[in-house]
Amino acid sequence: MKKTNQKKQAAVHYTIVPKDLAGHLFNVTATVAAPDPQGQVFSLPAWIPGSYMIREFARNIVRIRAESNGTEVALTKLDKHAWQAAPVAGPLTLHYEVYAWDLSVRAAHLDQTHGFFNGTSVFLRAHGKEGAAHHVDIQRPADPATKTWRVATSLPELQAKRYGFGTYAAADYDELIDHPVEMGDFALGGFTAHGIRHDIVITGRVPNLDMARLEQDLKAICETQIAFFEPKTKQAPMDRYVFLTMAVGDGYGGLEHRASTALICSRADLPTTAAPKTAEPNEGYTKFLGLCSHEYFHTWNVKRIKPAVFAPYDLQVENYTPLLWLFEGFTSYYDDLMLVRSGIISEATYFKLLGKTVASVLRGSGRTKQSIAASSFDAWSKYYRQDENAPNAIISYYTKGSLVGLAFDLTIRAKTGGAKSLDDVMLALWERYGRDFYEGGARGVTEQEVEALFDEVAGVRLKSIFERYIRGTEDIPLAKLYAPFGIKVTEERKSSKSSLDAGIGRDAAGAKLTQVHEGGAAHQAGLSAGDIVIAVDGLRVNGTPSNLEQLFARYRVGDKVTVHAFRRDELMAFDVTLQGDRVPCIQITTAPGTRKAAIKRPSAS
Repeated sequence: MKKTNQKKQAAVHYTIVPKDLAGHLFNVTATVAAPDPQGQVFSLPAWIPGSYMIREFARNIVRIRAESNGTEVALTKLDKHAWQAAPVAGPLTLHYEVYAWDLSVRAAHLDQTHGFFNGTSVFLRAHGKEGAAHHVDIQRPADPATKTWRVATSLPELQAKRYGFGTYAAADYDELIDHPVEMGDFALGGFTAHGIRHDIVITGRVPNLDMARLEQDLKAICETQIAFFEPKTKQAPMDRYVFLTMAVGDGYGGLEHRASTALICSRADLPTTAAPKTAEPNEGYTKFLGLCSHEYFHTWNVKRIKPAVFAPYDLQVENYTPLLWLFEGFTSYYDDLMLVRSGIISEATYFKLLGKTVASVLRGSGRTKQSIAASSFDAWSKYYRQDENAPNAIISYYTKGSLVGLAFDLTIRAKTGGAKSLDDVMLALWERYGRDFYEGGARGVTEQEVEALFDEVAGVRLKSIFERYIRGTEDIPLAKLYAPFGIKVTEERKSSKSSLDAGIGRDAAGAKLTQVHEGGAAHQAGLSAGDIVIAVDGLRVNGTPSNLEQLFARYRVGDKVTVHAFRRDELMAFDVTLQGDRVPCIQITTAPGTRKAAIKRPSAS
């Protein structure tokens, strides 16, 4: 990790103040010591790394002005992201307000309970100064009710105590915006993983939070991943790491950063001291640990091992790459794998999770129309802008990408007699393209280099996987790939359960169809996404998905029913022939004594 020279004079100095908690406004100043004599240009990123959609964060700047030596300076807006100040002789300061009411991991949020921001949402970039030191003074709100607030961030402290308000330092603009900040009254825990301090920050009310369990489990996951990439030295690529977690009633998501992650989760998924202790986490807690594992693995895979087009990022426009199946898909493959390797979950639970992933990939017909290479490239316009037709049109480079990772792993293990695995490919990527990235000793990897490296490291030809499953749209034959390891994959279709084969949501008037799957009963009958089902064979639907399922439970597969639904404000009738569930239930079972060869490192098989 690149060390910040904290004594170095900042080329750009920011202050950020939670100005109006009820109005959700941050007040920000940006001072450039030596502005461009032709007129300093500033811009705010249009997107944030890790979330591949143009979000136009500058739209949240409420007002902005500039001054120099106490005199107002003219600002000209160049486009939707950028401003240019008139030339000045001395230091130039921008004053601006940022509206922060996006409760997600991607932007900024502020109210009476807490404040959170990513640098991409609040710190205007001073063009031409990006490579110089940047400092930021994070100030406490004026509201007396916030006197107990603390600050959590992985930014290095300059004139601030850890968890305190004050000045923090970054070596350059790229580092500044890669350390999100949380402020408020939060639960704080932590542990040391192979000599590196890891902090756990939980914001939001979580009664009886079992922080000790969380510390224990995350420590096991983090140590397993550090040892994965550095089996000899067990040296992490950062000096400190922070899990910034927002607990809400219903939520899920994460965003990776070089020395931290921003997470949002359902409070029910966090462990509680009120529940009986079990050897293995429950489903919700396993889901949260899988999210933590995923974002932590990104510390290596995408934050340091990067596609060539991300080195460096151009945060004003889309950065297209066909490689997200490697950076997101493979991370999705390893996230649950790291849970079982670290002893958090059993192999039986791991295979159950894997079976769900396979079923989710087989759910939509979009998998036959779009490759994961194309899905990666089109993330900006399709994956991150999904509509009701998404299952019929696109494939997720996360889920199918994870299965491609599995396909590579099993193929390499089988062809090399267990001598090598996908682990060896990931380590080679780390050595050549990731280890020294922030020290300037590494660069991004191209699509051609990725394909060549697989063959080189594995010592076998893997072109068919690239052609059939990455650039092609074929389903991955997991049963065939698992067979040499004594693992059996079977499909059981719940054909006895009658279904519309559509996504069902709530609506005050009835059950709203959120998605209609191609070729399903609803599609064939003429129903569409957005239709609100109000009756089945004359019986009222009360607006809950479970009520509709209960009504269909009275019928057999193949029965014909009349469905009444509103489309817009028009009542329509549809003759529906009920189908069975076309998505298989995947069962993965193992023969005694053979399963570890498909999970462990080759040296541990």
